[in-house]
Amino acid sequence: MDERWKPNVTVAAVVERDGRFLFVEEQKSAGLLINQPAGHLDHGESILDAVRREVLEETAYVFTPRHLLGIYLAPGPGDITYLRFAFTGELGEHDASRTLDEGIVGTVWLTPDEVRAQRARHRSPLLERCVDDYLRGVRYDLAILQTHPGVTGGQGNT
Repeated sequence: MDERWKPNVTVAAVVERDGRFLFVEEQKSAGLLINQPAGHLDHGESILDAVRREVLEETAYVFTPRHLLGIYLAPGPGDITYLRFAFTGELGEHDASRTLDEGIVGTVWLTPDEVRAQRARHRSPLLERCVDDYLRGVRYDLAILQTHPGVTGGQGNT
């Protein structure tokens, strides 16, 4: 086993309104892909701060996490492994003048059937699993997450 190996920690937001889920369309070398608003945990950042930041950067919406949907482990390209913390929550204010992250074309709202019909466009193998878990009612209290006070935003739990 390689002692230098470590998973890539990511966060994602699963947001539903009126039976449709929020996704971002992102231009990648494989084409225009869809994903939940998601991204990497930055050094020194709490997990909840990371998901708030990523949603804002990719959608221009303020996001308030309400529940942990799940913690998922999935293979990425090459020898990369992703450890994804997925959250449910609410969208707040939208800043239409905000520039989205590089590669993000925009946002789309899709039904579960539309998501399944576009599997070839899924950026993450976890995308559909997170939607399915949400639909099954999976929710965990945010108090399960603990953050050391030395981490940005760390005051006991994240």
